[in-house]
Amino acid sequence: MKYLLVLLSIVSLALPAAALANDKIFKKVGNKKIFFSAFNSTFIDPDVAVANQIVRGKDKGLVNIAVIVDVGTGKPAVITGNVYNIFQMSQALEFIEVREQDAVYYLAPFEFENEDLLTFKISVRADPEKPAYDFKFQKKMYHD
Repeated sequence: MKYLLVLLSIVSLALPAAALANDKIFKKVGNKKIFFSAFNSTFIDPDVAVANQIVRGKDKGLVNIAVIVDVGTGKPAVITGNVYNIFQMSQALEFIEVREQDAVYYLAPFEFENEDLLTFKISVRADPEKPAYDFKFQKKMYHD
């Protein structure tokens, strides 16, 4: 429960910026909503970072993806992606699954330079019988 509260506080910090930057914080796909955000790893409590083997630092970020069914339950999915800077240098995103009660979300670390405008290209496969859903979003990252 502690981790869920931390995640919700992180998402709430990211929501206003995401809403202004993208007009959206989720993509609607059928009866699912795919929520997405990217934020500085220092927003995470040190204990939570240790428990999830997350390295915190001013130049380290996390991308968070969650697939929610309309009834509000988290859904497992296969998430892959890359993050690109303005020079098209890419980093592969390696997502780890985090489960807490009904919550299922995916975190992937990445590195960035101060004032980096990053493009995240994400692929979400929430149903093995259907093709993956691909989308992208941008976020300007700052050192703490």
